[in-house]
Amino acid sequence: MPRFAANLSMMFTEAPFIERFARAAQAGFTEVEFLFPYAHAIAELKATLAADKLKVVLHNMPAGDWDAGDRGMACDPSRVEEFRRGVALGVEYASALGSPNLHCMAGKVPAGVSDALLRETFVTNLRYAAGEAKKAGLTLLIEPINHYDIPGYYINRSAPALAIIDEVGADNLKLQYDIYHMQRMEGELAATIAKNLARIGHIQIADTPGRNEPGTGEINYPFLFAHLDRIGYTGAIGCEYKPAGVTEAGLGWLTTEKARAA
Repeated sequence: MPRFAANLSMMFTEAPFIERFARAAQAGFTEVEFLFPYAHAIAELKATLAADKLKVVLHNMPAGDWDAGDRGMACDPSRVEEFRRGVALGVEYASALGSPNLHCMAGKVPAGVSDALLRETFVTNLRYAAGEAKKAGLTLLIEPINHYDIPGYYINRSAPALAIIDEVGADNLKLQYDIYHMQRMEGELAATIAKNLARIGHIQIADTPGRNEPGTGEINYPFLFAHLDRIGYTGAIGCEYKPAGVTEAGLGWLTTEKARAA
């Protein structure tokens, strides 16, 4: 059976962030992920994880001023020093919290920058970040994000993301494959995952079109979960969806999946 990790930036949002850990554990999750832990001290987060017997599987590097519209800065040649400071902070938190994965957001394309410079900046920044992550035993991830939710995001499809991974040439740089984003951008979900399984470090889910829980939209998640079992995916699956109502009320898909896999 696939391992599911609750995304605490999207789920259980009826409660303050720290209280979501206990809610996730009570709902049957043993692993969690989230966007940004940096508003909380490492000691507080470690104590919460220990108390609720949870493991972290993923969080993001700092991504700039989120409320002002930043969605990362790795492709921006004017923010390299800020990016490197974010690498250090992200590695510090991931190492302390025991997360094996660290996601680097590419960012939106800044105005007036050539395609060549964008790519050079992104590749150079990823080489640096992958090197720092490797020192700490971490896998660095990049994720294509659909251009409907984040217009102007630098990478939108799996093939260009994989080409960038090839160019960087770091063995600890892998693809974060979000089924929701890739259904909106390219489809071919099962075949793409199978073809690139060895290069995928983490998978995330939400249904389309509403980005709600599995079973609320057009994606055949029972087929995909069984497919992931068949092809041997052993990583966690991050539940990065917006519950249509109270989070616990929408977990019927998880109960069904547990029964299927039993």
